[in-house]
Amino acid sequence: MLANLLKLFIEHPARAAGLLILLALVLEVVFLAASGVRRLLAGRRLSSLQAARLQMEIERARLEIKSAEEAKSAWNGIRKFSVDRKVQECDDTYSFYLKPHDGKPLPPFKPGQYLTFQLSIPGLGRPLVRCYSLSASADTSHYRVTVKRCLAPAGSGHPHGIGSAHFCDQVKVGDILDVKAPNGHFHLELERDRPVVLVSGGVGATPMIAMADALRKEGSLKREVWFFHGARNGRDHMFQSFMRSLDLEDKNFHVHVCYSKPLPTERKGIDYQHEGRVTVDLMKELLPSNNYGFFVCGPGPFMESITQDLRNWGVPDEWVHFEAFGPASVKRAAKPEAKVGVTFPPMGGLEITFAKSGRKITWQGGGRSLLEMAEEARVKIDAGCRAGNCGSCLVALKSGSIEYLGTHGADVEEGSCLACICRPATALVVDA
Repeated sequence: MLANLLKLFIEHPARAAGLLILLALVLEVVFLAASGVRRLLAGRRLSSLQAARLQMEIERARLEIKSAEEAKSAWNGIRKFSVDRKVQECDDTYSFYLKPHDGKPLPPFKPGQYLTFQLSIPGLGRPLVRCYSLSASADTSHYRVTVKRCLAPAGSGHPHGIGSAHFCDQVKVGDILDVKAPNGHFHLELERDRPVVLVSGGVGATPMIAMADALRKEGSLKREVWFFHGARNGRDHMFQSFMRSLDLEDKNFHVHVCYSKPLPTERKGIDYQHEGRVTVDLMKELLPSNNYGFFVCGPGPFMESITQDLRNWGVPDEWVHFEAFGPASVKRAAKPEAKVGVTFPPMGGLEITFAKSGRKITWQGGGRSLLEMAEEARVKIDAGCRAGNCGSCLVALKSGSIEYLGTHGADVEEGSCLACICRPATALVVDA
């Protein structure tokens, strides 16, 4: 028996630690009974308070074991994946089914998280980093991402999506891709039972599909789920059959699709439910209350409108979870009383020094990010998603402080910042 325990510690340390936690709890209960601390009578059950505490500790131990196993099964750096299938979902939108090239099982992830790709594109001097949301619930054999060819908003000054065009036009079955492990703070917690509202516009449906898929497969929890999705029409509507099946096959799901420009052949009430855009006014008409957890993803103006209108409806900020994507995204502003840093620089502006490059610029205010200022000064800082998710633009600060223009998914170590979504709050010396 001792040999078996030693083997368990060597091969599965997280499980062994969990067993020790549970064993300690059982011994504690036995000790309490034997010592008479709570005077348990022979043959009687534990008091309800003790039973609840024991159940809580067991659940905590279970979650710790699960977290440790997930961390162990994830990977650091790059892992090779092969494209097993490429499926067109609608116009200019494709799903890619990715299998690990080494054939080993995949770690689970939380619905709503994304994969980070390091793409080698001919003509570019360095790898292009892009993040794409996982569009199906966790599977140990493959991952799925869905990519739409992205065109920059007219007059935005941003380039068209190089990464999305590469995926749609060049990536084919059998190709090998460099992928980082699932990441991101925008995700659904399946262990909770609070009803949720999923709100998406266009390709923002991808993390919502993963959430809906996970909720449908979750056998022990039956939450009330409302799913609002906006598209121009059926040509632009990804995962049509999946959304329809949710509404028809599961009484806990209420799916409402909005077409802003329906085609003459499309039938209201069958192909879509509402003509127009997804709005909070529509939610007010349909939802029995605003007592839900809201998850929102889509283009910047869409998200800015939805999150602000939810706030005006009285939905607390902590109930609203959102994800912006792409360089043209706009994130919801913080409440005025919650803002930190400076709105306007002092007279004469703030000096930004790029130490390695030996260049200096003066920031006179505005919403430009530190990355954009660096590019204007011809200072090289790596960048990928430009939405604070991939972490490629992480740069060290030698002195000074910054403020963020929105929330971010990438982790930031102390003394550094994500240049793509921050601006100076004081004079800065940047290690770039």
